[in-house]
Amino acid sequence: MKIVQRDLPSYRLAVEDTDFLLRDEMRAFRFGMEYAKAELLLRDWGVRSTVVVFGSARIPAPEAAVPGTPLAHLSPWYGVAREFGRLVSERGGALAPETKGGHALRDNVIATGGGPGIMEAANRGAADVGAPSIGFNIVLPHEQMPNPYSTPELTFRFHYFAMRKMHLAMRANALAVFPGGFGTFDELFEILTLLQTKKAPPVAVVLFGREFWTEVVNFRALQRHGLVDEVDLSLFGLVDTAEEGWDWLTAHGLKAHTPPAERPG
Repeated sequence: MKIVQRDLPSYRLAVEDTDFLLRDEMRAFRFGMEYAKAELLLRDWGVRSTVVVFGSARIPAPEAAVPGTPLAHLSPWYGVAREFGRLVSERGGALAPETKGGHALRDNVIATGGGPGIMEAANRGAADVGAPSIGFNIVLPHEQMPNPYSTPELTFRFHYFAMRKMHLAMRANALAVFPGGFGTFDELFEILTLLQTKKAPPVAVVLFGREFWTEVVNFRALQRHGLVDEVDLSLFGLVDTAEEGWDWLTAHGLKAHTPPAERPG
């Protein structure tokens, strides 16, 4: 006699039952698993802190830019982001782990959204000097593929934007933001809001491209209208080169082998 019970979904182990795991009622558990998977793998690699790089996925490498297009005008930022990824990796601690309690701990590891453009450039800069770097990919309607330069074992894919943002922020010692569109603005202003409201500990923030940022965001107008204070405008600096960015960050608290500030739970 055939035992039909073994063929039914109810008999499957919960962790093997995809239909069950994807029910609306299981969303909180899926959210928790997205947190735990990346968290545990980053711990296994000894990643204690990061320097996060945001910027447009559309900005091409100079050799791939189409002359005469707006993006060709922005393509030099690819090279700056690549150089910045290299400088941070060489000087920040990613290449020289600190041994503590028998474990190698890496600080200021480059972390990006894992996609093309500026994200690729920063991961590529780390790879140029043999340093690990992180890619936090996201599932999108048009599939976002990971760039080839993030460390394969440190390249993750998220369904929930909120969890991806949490992982980008929770180990960050510094934030570097290059020219970008809606996604870059979303990530930048979320971090600035957390810093402004003191919901996150202080981290250094640099915006690459004085001309770009002063054109697309009139920060002084926000202050003039009373919508932000002078102190809010001191939450970030404007720079143009990788070396200038590194100098600004180190002048505002970034050090090699420094764990991230204590985050509220």
